[in-house]
Formats: sequence, structure tokens, C-alpha cells
Amino acid sequence: MSSLPSRAALSPRSSHTCLCSIPSCFATFSPRAGLFALTPLALCLAQAAMAQQPSTPAADTAVTAPQLQEVRINASTEKDMGFAPVEAQTASKAPMRRLETPQSVSVVTREQMESRQITNVQQALQTVAGVSPVNFGRRGFDDLNIRGFRSTESILVDGLVQSPGMWAKLQPYGYERFEVLKGSASVLYGQVQPGGIVNAVSKRPKKEAINEVGVEVGSFGQRTLQADINRPLSESGKTALRINAQVSDADDPTQFVYRKDRWFAPSLSIDLGAQTDLVLFATYSQSQWMRQQGISPYGTVLPNRNGTLPVTMFTGDPSFGGYDVESKTVGYALEHKMSEAMTFRQNVRYETEKGTGNFISNLALQSNQRLQNRQASRQYMDYDLLATDTSLLSRFETLGVKHQLVTGLDVRSGHSLLASRTCRIGALDLFAPVYGMQAICPAALTADAPAKLTVAGLYAQDQIKFGQGWTALVGLRRDWSTNDTNNRVTNTQTRQKDNATTLSAGLVYEFKPGWAAYGSYGESFLPQSGLTFAGASFVPETGKQWEAGVKYEAPGGQLTGAIAIFDLVRQNVTTADPVNTGFSVQTGEQRARGLELELGADLKNGWKLTSAYTYTQTKVTRDNNAAIVGKPLNLTPRHTLTAWATYKLPQYQRVTLGLGGRYVSEQIGTYPFTLPSYFVADASISYAGDNYRVTAGVKNVFNKAYYDGAINANVVSPSLPRNFSLGVTYFF
Repeated sequence: MSSLPSRAALSPRSSHTCLCSIPSCFATFSPRAGLFALTPLALCLAQAAMAQQPSTPAADTAVTAPQLQEVRINASTEKDMGFAPVEAQTASKAPMRRLETPQSVSVVTREQMESRQITNVQQALQTVAGVSPVNFGRRGFDDLNIRGFRSTESILVDGLVQSPGMWAKLQPYGYERFEVLKGSASVLYGQVQPGGIVNAVSKRPKKEAINEVGVEVGSFGQRTLQADINRPLSESGKTALRINAQVSDADDPTQFVYRKDRWFAPSLSIDLGAQTDLVLFATYSQSQWMRQQGISPYGTVLPNRNGTLPVTMFTGDPSFGGYDVESKTVGYALEHKMSEAMTFRQNVRYETEKGTGNFISNLALQSNQRLQNRQASRQYMDYDLLATDTSLLSRFETLGVKHQLVTGLDVRSGHSLLASRTCRIGALDLFAPVYGMQAICPAALTADAPAKLTVAGLYAQDQIKFGQGWTALVGLRRDWSTNDTNNRVTNTQTRQKDNATTLSAGLVYEFKPGWAAYGSYGESFLPQSGLTFAGASFVPETGKQWEAGVKYEAPGGQLTGAIAIFDLVRQNVTTADPVNTGFSVQTGEQRARGLELELGADLKNGWKLTSAYTYTQTKVTRDNNAAIVGKPLNLTPRHTLTAWATYKLPQYQRVTLGLGGRYVSEQIGTYPFTLPSYFVADASISYAGDNYRVTAGVKNVFNKAYYDGAINANVVSPSLPRNFSLGVTYFF
């Protein structure tokens, strides 16, 4: 149903030796990986043949163009710093000026995250236009909405899509930056949601030594110990080892809620010669937490005849247990320069995740508005995921037109199991809660349907530079997917096959130095599992987006800005069958239109700034439920405004002050309640010593009580109250 992450290993020393090593490397990592060995092998053969052709002077000219900077895997790059980055690669799978990208792409750098003391992905993206500050409670996952649509299952790691079923929560400490590509993006990444994608770019070995150890303490029992160590192992620095690790424990304002994370990520770059970069990597993560999903809207955002509910109330039961999840990944990233104008690349990741999850969810509140009906669930998850992305980056010039062409094939395969038992548990008295209730669970599994998904996508995208300041970006993709499901509860097996062709096209005109206008069109698709009442498989959900805007980049990159307008339509949305209860049909359609503004600044007078404004208008345009047609989508505020700035004191250069805030208008949807608007302010101060840095921060300075999400009509999610943190980082 959706794309999966991957892995294998490879060690080519030239365009010829790679042909023999690929199959053996795949076999080393996984017995199932042999299925994919022929795919990279065939592509490598074709590329090797192309590499034998002599490069033309025009191609060499294209390579030296300043905007087509070669970025090596283990090279240090300035685009991970500052508040006004000018380059990103998610929109084209190659380094590309944001000014010349005909689509909205935002970058959150490591420096921004450190200045704001970021602890999760949701916090990191609060300053990005188009990303809704939505929260479904502190339930343990990274929840995101982009341009009005859910994008939780479209978080990529190093350009490889993760499985949407995984209980994923990234550790921001392990990533150099987050790139957000907004709107339909299936041409390069296949099965993704229409609102946009988030690409997390991992820390990788560098030529320079890094020695960093930090500790952070804060409100609600927060305790974090982390380290980032990079060691060059050769004179050139191309062979290097980098280790990132973090241990974190935290409690919560809500009673009984806690989280414990253990995370370890080594990576090794290997010197295979001047033309080849190879990085091997692995991660290990173990997390335990008690899920906080929220409380009843009656007594919080809606009146309750019995009084007001405390927002720190836990509506589950601690005796029922929490979550315990372990995940592992291993893989590699390879770049081999086959000629001056051609680079072969392959990213591979293999991932496993196993765990159990126990949680109690709210059902409808009883008519006395005192007793909260509930349902308990025990879940059992077991995933293994393999993904490969093999591509060729070509740069050449023909008839005075410069091309940066990316062609590739990504293949994903994985097994997934999310079994569960649905249990009965007594209602909770919200005004006199008693915990320790026994849950009655059936002996047999309520849901048990292991599945195997195989996806292959063939894509091509060309950046074309012509005339005076004109840049076009044109892409095309063909996808095939097969999903085999074995429902062991109903003893039925189903096979669902889908295929789709998606395209994208955009045009940018730099009408004066640093100023560019653009327009673009993009498509997305996402297969849907299940059958109609008549037994027909659902067709893929699709997205189509038109976008136009203006971008600015000051000389030297000290100031960047962008304004964009968009019109995004989501089609084939699954809705309830009005005739056959318990079944669904695909008659739904939803629309999002909006305006986005972003500004980034790295000024020489000590100021740095990132800010954004978003206007989003969403609407259900077609649905079987006539009552919601014309209504806004849930959790899509009409206005959001956010800013964060730091200032280095001129008289005390070691001291930096940080101040920012965000305003979110009311969120009206089809729920029987409205989430009120709110404004939240944050502040920080840091001191940089000779070999250490101390940072103190406070979030929600004015202790504003507000609600930033609602997972369904029976639950609202209270936000965090004012909280403090103090971090010390030692460099050696």
C-alpha cells in the first residue's frame, strides 16, 4: 500500500567493478534481497555503457556551472547552517538552488534546531509555512499535516520512504536538517500523500574531527545525554567514523505518562578512491512510553454540566501497560563518478521494527457527561522493510541548453504485521477517576492479517536551463505495486495490484539577479487497500496541485524569501458506503487552497531570523455524507504566523538571545467543537565558551492553555504548559 525503506551493501571501485559486486553485496544483507539484485545490476550495466562514450566539451561546461555544485557524501557543507539556506536537494534528488526550484521547498537547519532546543520533528517544523501545528496528543508518533492534508506517513529518511504503518518517531539530534517539499511529489518518491513530504537528512562522516557531548535537563523530569563523535581514519579524511547516540527520559504534565528513548547511530565512510564515496550506516532504537492521547471535549472546549476537567487527567489506565518498540536499520549510500558529466548513485536501507502497544481510547461520553466510555487495545507489530533507490545523475549541454538529468529506479519490498486484540474495559468517572480496572481481552486475535508489499518505480526528471535566466523542471514516473494480504481471522487471501503514471512540470524565470517567478504542476498517488461491497479493489488515491510564486535570494545568501499560492485537490478519497454498512466507496474529494510566505535572514549585525505566514482554505468538495460537503477539513487553521530570531550581543559576543512565537487561528472542521485560536511565545539565552556552550530556554513563556489537536470527535489534545530546559554541550 505504501513505499518501504531498504538496504544492502556494495563496494565498487569503478564503473566496471561495480557490475560484479552488487549481487554479492545484496546477498550479504538479506536472503530476500536477491530478488532486487538484477535491478541495480541492469541499471549499472546500462550506465557503464554510457560512461564509455567520450564526454563532450559542452558537457564539461555544464559541470562547471556554479549552481551545479558537486556535493560529496562525506563532505562538510554550509547548507546545514544558518537561517537562510539557499540550497536543497529533495525537489530534484540533486543539489539545486531553491531560487531555481519551481515548487515550495523549506529547509530547517541544525543551527535553527539547536537555537530552539528542538526535541521532536513537530517542534522542528513549527517555523515552516504550510505545516500545520497539529498534535494528536503525545501518543508517541510524529504527526504532521502539510497544506491541509495528513502527511504523517510521508516522512522520508535520506530520500527513502518509510512504511506508513511503523510507529516512527525520529530523534532530531541525529539529523543535519529537515527539508520540506510541499505539494504532490510522487514523480521522485512514488507513493506519498498529496500535501507534501519531509526528508530527514542524517548526520554522516566528515573529513573534520567532531567531539561533542551534551546533557540537558528540563521540566517534567526531562533528562537527556547525547554525543556526536566523528573520527577521520585516513590522512585524506575520506575514511571516517561517526557515532551519534542519545539517551532520554521524560515524564509529562499528564498523570502516568512518560517516555524513555535509547538511540545509537554509527556510520562509516570508506575511501574507495577519488571517484567513489561509500558510507555504511546503521541505527538502533529502543523506546518505551505511555500514550497520552487527550481528554474529552466536554469540560474543556465544550461545556460540561458537571464542571471543568483538569487538562492533566489521564483517561487511560496505567495498569493496562504502554508501548515497547525496538527498531534497527542498516544500509549504505554510494556515489561513483563515472565521468566528468555522469554520477552513479545508490541508496539502500533495510529496516526491522518489532514491538507491542497497549492503549485505551475514548469512545462517546455517556449522556450524564460524567462517565467516559472506553475501549482497550493490545497491538503487536512486526515489520521488515527493504528499499533501494538506484539513479544516474547526468549533466550535459546540447544546443546551448544545459541539463541536469536524474533517471532512476527505486524498488521497495517488505512484510508487515499489525495484529491486535480489542478488549473491554469499564467507563471512567471523569470527576472521580479510579484506576486499576481490569480489561477483558479475547483469547483470539481480533485482527491478524500479515501482508507483503512490493513496489517498483521508474522515474526521470530533467532540470533544463536555457535563455537568460530560464529554468524548467520536468519529470515523469511509472509505478507498479503488489500487495498480498493473508487475513488469518477470516481465512481469506487477497492480492491487490496497482499501477500509475505521474508527472510534474515547472518553469522558473530569474527576471533580475536574486528575483525569480515560477509556476508548476504536480501529481501524486497512493494505493488504498480494501474492497468495495461488490468485491472490487480500491483504485489509488490521487492528488493534483497547481502552484505559482516569487522567490528572492540576496547576494551572498544573507536573505531569502518566498511567496507562493497553491490549489491542491485530493481525489478518490475513501468514504462510507451509504447503502452497505461496514463497506466503503471512493467518491470523496477534498480541496486546499492557500498562500504561504517565508523569510530567512543571516544578517551581519548579529541578527538571524526565520519566519512564515500561512493562509489555508480547505473544503470537502464531494462526499456521501452531505452534511460535511462544503465544510473545512479538520485541524486546518485559516491563519498561522510564526517567527524565531536570535541576536548576538555586540558588546558580549559570546551571548546570544533568542525570541519567537506563533499564532494559530481557530480550527473549524466537521467535529462538534472548535479549537480556539492561540498565541505562544518562546525564549532562550546561550553562552559560548572556548570549548563549551550553555543554553537555557523556556517554551510557552506566558503559560498559555490551549489545544493543538484532536484525533477524533471524542478527544481533544491539551498542549504543554510553560516548560524550561537547560543544556550544556562540551566540545573536545
